[in-house]
Amino acid sequence: MKKPHFKRQEWHRYKKLGDKWRKARGKTSKRRRYEARKPAMPSIGYRSPKETRGLHPSGYQDVLVSNIPDLENIDPEKQAGRISSTVGGRKREQLLIKAKELGIKILNG
Repeated sequence: MKKPHFKRQEWHRYKKLGDKWRKARGKTSKRRRYEARKPAMPSIGYRSPKETRGLHPSGYQDVLVSNIPDLENIDPEKQAGRISSTVGGRKREQLLIKAKELGIKILNG
C-alpha cells in the first residue's frame, strides 16, 4: 500500500516553508480541524503492515556494512548491504567484488 506524501500547510503559498510535513497548530486552522476538501493529515491509520515495516522499498532489510566480515554475516535472501559513507574508494571496490561473489545485493553500489 502506497502512503500519501503529506505536505505542510500552505506549502504552495510560501517557498521558504518547503513541503516537509509540520503539524498544523493554528487555532482556526481548517486542516487541523479536518474540514472537508482539505488535504489529509498523518494519522495512525496510515501505518504500514508489520511484515513490511522498516524494510527498504526493494523488500530487503537494510544492513550497514563497513568491512568484509560485516558483509559475510548478511543473509542474501532477506538482507541487503549498504556501504557506510566512511568507507573509502579502495575498500568500497573490494566490498563490491566480495558482495558479487556471495550474491549479496548492495543498495548503494
